[in-house]
Amino acid sequence: MAKVPLPKEKWSGNIGSVSLGDGGVRAGGGKGMPFLSFEDRSYPRALIAGEVMDDVSDFPQIVLDQFGEAASDPVSWAEEWKARGADLICLRLLSTDPDRGDASPEDAARTAREVADATGLPLIVYGCGIADKDADTMEAVSASLAGHRSILAYVEEDSYKRISAAAMANKHSVLAFSNLDINLAKQMNILLSDFGVDRSDMVMDPLMAPLGMGMEYSYSVNERIMLAALSGDRMLQVPMVCDASQAWQVRDCSDDDPSLGDVAERAAWWEFTTALAALLSGADILILRGHDAMALVKEAIDDLGGGA
Repeated sequence: MAKVPLPKEKWSGNIGSVSLGDGGVRAGGGKGMPFLSFEDRSYPRALIAGEVMDDVSDFPQIVLDQFGEAASDPVSWAEEWKARGADLICLRLLSTDPDRGDASPEDAARTAREVADATGLPLIVYGCGIADKDADTMEAVSASLAGHRSILAYVEEDSYKRISAAAMANKHSVLAFSNLDINLAKQMNILLSDFGVDRSDMVMDPLMAPLGMGMEYSYSVNERIMLAALSGDRMLQVPMVCDASQAWQVRDCSDDDPSLGDVAERAAWWEFTTALAALLSGADILILRGHDAMALVKEAIDDLGGGA
């Protein structure tokens, strides 16, 4: 019987990679679609970033229960993520919000440095979501983390210059955010490139909508970005960050209605389902909130990759 050949695609492009931390952690570098080993046997494993907050005043109690006392301190929380196998720490400096205490950029930068020193892991650092305050914060964080390459998050079309300049000054990467639009994702990378950011210092977040809030559309956008990049579009050939912690924004994820079953188990699977869609559509870095979900994600990565 004649051997049936595999329908292998021959791609002209590949995803660039970004070096983080002290150079020992790399994100990106794929030469084919995820988990198709017959196209790319060396496809790099997606990295997992464990989420840490410096203000948990409105954080889900289910998650805090997973981390216990460690969740009362960002450094201890980050160390717990490292012990459980996270590759990066996603640090959200919510305390800099004027309505949450208005912590100074210097205080925020000190927290970031303490987390980096304690874990040795690269960071993805977010501010509070207020553009001017975040720019001040990221300038301080960038200087504090000099020599420890991290990702400063995030920049948008109308507010990218100050954070990008801070990232370039101290050799960090910058996260470009776009809202479910492949053209805007490409435009953000073009703007950063024109501003002077090297492509080896760019990562992008096309917005990973969670299960129940548009996950299918996010999947299609991510996949289109991957296919365009592999087909040779240089301005889309940067690693992709997908934030699966957004699953917790869906009421069904953590609603304690007993008729829906055990809430902790449901939340883990809800976040995992969102993360799995992100992985299959091209995520190079996954942000996760619960370590129960991370255990499921790591098992899936192993299984889809053909075993340990």
